[in-house]
Amino acid sequence: MAKNITPRAENYSQWYLDVIAAGQLADHAPVKGCMVIRPTGYAIWEEIQKTLDRRFKETGHQNAYFPLLIPESFIHKEAEHVEGFSPELAVVTHAGGKKLEEPLVVRPTSETVVGHMYAQWIHSYRDLPVLINQWCNVVRWEMRTRLFLRTSEFLWQEGHTAHETEAEAEEETLRILEIYRTFMEQQMAMPVLAGLKSDTEKFPGALRTYCVEAMMQDKRALQAGTSHNLGQNFARAFDINFLDRENKRRLVHTTSWGVSTRLIGGLLMTHSDDDGLVLPPRIAPIQVVIVPIYKSQTEQSTVMEFADQVHSRLAEKLDPLKVKIDRRTDMRPADRFFHWIQQGIPLRIEVGPKDVAKGAAMVVRRDNRDKASIALEALADEVPALLERMQGELFDRAVALRAAHTHRVESYEEFKAVLAEQGGFIEAHWNGSPEVEARIKEETKATIRVVPDSEDEPGKCIVTGEPSPRRVVFAVAY
Repeated sequence: MAKNITPRAENYSQWYLDVIAAGQLADHAPVKGCMVIRPTGYAIWEEIQKTLDRRFKETGHQNAYFPLLIPESFIHKEAEHVEGFSPELAVVTHAGGKKLEEPLVVRPTSETVVGHMYAQWIHSYRDLPVLINQWCNVVRWEMRTRLFLRTSEFLWQEGHTAHETEAEAEEETLRILEIYRTFMEQQMAMPVLAGLKSDTEKFPGALRTYCVEAMMQDKRALQAGTSHNLGQNFARAFDINFLDRENKRRLVHTTSWGVSTRLIGGLLMTHSDDDGLVLPPRIAPIQVVIVPIYKSQTEQSTVMEFADQVHSRLAEKLDPLKVKIDRRTDMRPADRFFHWIQQGIPLRIEVGPKDVAKGAAMVVRRDNRDKASIALEALADEVPALLERMQGELFDRAVALRAAHTHRVESYEEFKAVLAEQGGFIEAHWNGSPEVEARIKEETKATIRVVPDSEDEPGKCIVTGEPSPRRVVFAVAY
């Protein structure tokens, strides 16, 4: 157990911060609530960005960029939007040494400025659909912050699309939700529940909000991504209209969707342990680190030559940029091992004089510490297979954790007891009332995380006993 990391069982919140510090992922910025993302943390974000960006483009989306500063009047054009975001807005009132005629809001999200521009770009059904995404930063002045999970400034992607019909907008909303789900499960090895948000929990100004929810190791929920069908609310506010196929003027239907650097926090809390960061191979910026071990200059020459051979063999099958040789000479092997453990590198390959003599290398998994001596000739085949096996086992382990801590309850008393004693996801009947939803939140801190797209299962609301068409998933969330 690492001395610089608080055990999860002792203090989970401090463990989380210790893993970030030990893995050199991020640090607190001089402005309260903001963060500096260090190279290791940013490299993980680049992996997220690279894969999602490709998937967006494969479905016809293009990248663009909209300004950081938004006229304050834009925010007030959509009533639910301004009500939802007003407490979190950062507003610029002076610039160039003068007071501005109209204050400018630092972008909390871009629906308003995008709506303003779409009104100028869209004139006919021939201009539709518009499928745009942007990678940027946003500012939401949070009162209680935590690195990656909730910061005043964070990085994200936000997609904004416009469509002829509600059906097309709904199809787009669900398409993106599925991209998020498959990315998180296939690349991050993080199982998620996908489905609808309650009206209370939906995005301000949206017709419907869909989300993906993951369970962290402390049994709390993390909203990992959202996809919103905005209907015609923003189109109406910004007069985004077009001539349809019958030469009639109509409003477009819009969507917006996004994931952020919060995913890095989710990745950490899904897989890491009391020794530090654990990264699934498909999302790891470095998948394999080769650590040469020697005592003399003669051994150094022989070992380094063999390490270069190992690197060459692996570079033929893996991305060469994801295979690294640790050439440092000012640290003991044990200290270098410890460094890469805390960086979460999936595989460590140790090469010493005895390994060279055998024509093999010692391969060590980060997640379960399993070791195996693998012949040089077999490394190019066995290491990629080992990485894939590790990826699958990390996912299976996270699925098993979620299954073990998902509970079905039939009464409010049982609900409160399970939540207090075990936590996790609770499947329960709810009558659809915002008042009941608010009462549960006030009394237990649990919220409806997702309304699953599942078959109807009639029952009775756990609070009122009134009819309920299906169960929803409650949890205490980050």
